[in-house]
Amino acid sequence: MSTQLNAPVNLENIAALSQGRGEPGWLTDLRREAAALAGTLEWPKPEKMRIDRWNLTALGEHRAPQLAGDLKQLPEEIRASLPQDAANLVVQRNSGVCYRNLAEEWKAKGVIFTDLETAAREHGELVRKHLFRTVEAGEDRLTALHAALWNGGVFVYVPKNVELDVPLQAVFYLDDPEAAFAPHILIVADANSRVSYVDRVLASGAGRTAEAVHHSVVEIVAGPGAHVRFASIHHLPEGVVDLSIRRATLGNDARIEWIIGDLNHGNTLSVTKSDLKGNGSSSDSKLITVGTGSQNMSITTHAVHYGIGSESEMESRAVMRDSATAIINGVTKIEKGASKANGHQTERVLMLSPKARGDANPILLIDEDDVKADHAASVGRVNEEQIYYLMSRGIDRELAERLIIRGFLTPTVGEVPIEAVRGELERMIEGKLDA
Repeated sequence: MSTQLNAPVNLENIAALSQGRGEPGWLTDLRREAAALAGTLEWPKPEKMRIDRWNLTALGEHRAPQLAGDLKQLPEEIRASLPQDAANLVVQRNSGVCYRNLAEEWKAKGVIFTDLETAAREHGELVRKHLFRTVEAGEDRLTALHAALWNGGVFVYVPKNVELDVPLQAVFYLDDPEAAFAPHILIVADANSRVSYVDRVLASGAGRTAEAVHHSVVEIVAGPGAHVRFASIHHLPEGVVDLSIRRATLGNDARIEWIIGDLNHGNTLSVTKSDLKGNGSSSDSKLITVGTGSQNMSITTHAVHYGIGSESEMESRAVMRDSATAIINGVTKIEKGASKANGHQTERVLMLSPKARGDANPILLIDEDDVKADHAASVGRVNEEQIYYLMSRGIDRELAERLIIRGFLTPTVGEVPIEAVRGELERMIEGKLDA
């Protein structure tokens, strides 16, 4: 089935697509309502960045692949980007998931790890309870369009007191330049559970020449005492606009760790937010980006404190070259009543070109007296004294700069929880710097 989804969104197309997937009626209704809302809302307005000037209409056609029982059935170029261990893996190709696998030991403990489309059919009440609750469909045009058009995606449910000692992994890749590409990730961690999730967003083959929009939403619900680690690496080509919204809601003593690598070659909107609802909840966000060419990037990290004694840590590092522009925002908001809260943020931008632009904007919004909050921000070029020191030891200037850049990014790169993914992230960084 190939249903045209290019804007403006057609309500009949939305209903036909949903029914063709065999989705429950409540989800079809949600999609239709969101599609109707999309035309009445405006695009997000991030600080100092006009995303409405980007090409946001290339939403593509829904083209779901055949489900593969074995990874060998996938093209070689795609297999090369997959992790060696496929025991706990979901793979989305263009508009749908083509492979999913969860080890039997975790199934026996009640863990659910599958694509979101399947979960909506097989675990409808659980999905309905949480879908578009952390990120509401009617927030703006982007969230409304996504609620109407999302495809494939991932659903994770970890029962109470279950601790996964291996990561769950997902790969989302585009190899059809005309395909809709809009995964939705929903992670629900029940009380005192623990889970690590890692995904990569890539393009291969014809997808590298696409004029497309990748729009994704991540919703994470961490129950009391739950611990969720979320790592994501995005590496899409110049013609693909990446619009990614991530948000977590935390219960009492819950914890979220974000590790985000925005390494696209095209325009990027990346918003990562932790809502610290519970007392004693905590959030740790680490983000890196490398800007090249003429791309524009709006990178924002939020932490909103509601709970007593809640804590947040945010660190963003950007390397800018050529004529790229990056607006790096850090927002710590402490609400009235969130006494004993503690929020810290750091934004650092390293400039490699006089034509590049990097703005670091730390923002503290404090409505409570008995709290701690601080920030640090810096924008500058490679330190000439460090260059001189390295060159005095026989290292040429190019390698000296590269070593300084590596040292600048290492505090975040080193936090990626899987060695193979960490190595891939390092290679992607090197590739962007060499481009």
